[in-house]
Amino acid sequence: MRFNREILRSGTAALAISAALGAAPAAAGEHMPNGKFDALDRNQDGVLSLDEIKVQHDYVRAFDAADANRDGKLDRGEFTKAEAIHDRIVAGKYVDDSVLTARVKAALLQEPDLKSLDVSVETQDGVVLLSGFVHDESQRYKAFKAASMVSGVASVKNAMVVR
Repeated sequence: MRFNREILRSGTAALAISAALGAAPAAAGEHMPNGKFDALDRNQDGVLSLDEIKVQHDYVRAFDAADANRDGKLDRGEFTKAEAIHDRIVAGKYVDDSVLTARVKAALLQEPDLKSLDVSVETQDGVVLLSGFVHDESQRYKAFKAASMVSGVASVKNAMVVR
């Protein structure tokens, strides 16, 4: 038992030393490598301008929120914050789409004379895609109308097939 405690203590000490050495470059003022930051920093000035970051899809809002000193540029720390903000924005869109999908499915279930389980619903960026099979054109129209009436739906693409 005593031997195991000594191993545990020495392992913990080694872990603490490794962590301290790993943090040393950041503490000494050097920057930690970030491949994405370096790739985006086309002019290699150590900061990212809005023009440099525009190649990232939907990044302007994250850029503005992360630019703490409002100089129109992101340093490495601000870029890390922008990455986290951007990830939350993307995740929020996914959650919003999932909520819309659930609301559209619920609306379809409320439609009389519609076999809503035969209709698939997918949502991306507020655009709803209805696919699957319905028995006639009136059911196709009912499903389309029900989906269109759901709050938050930007548009509906109708790919349902009458069989």
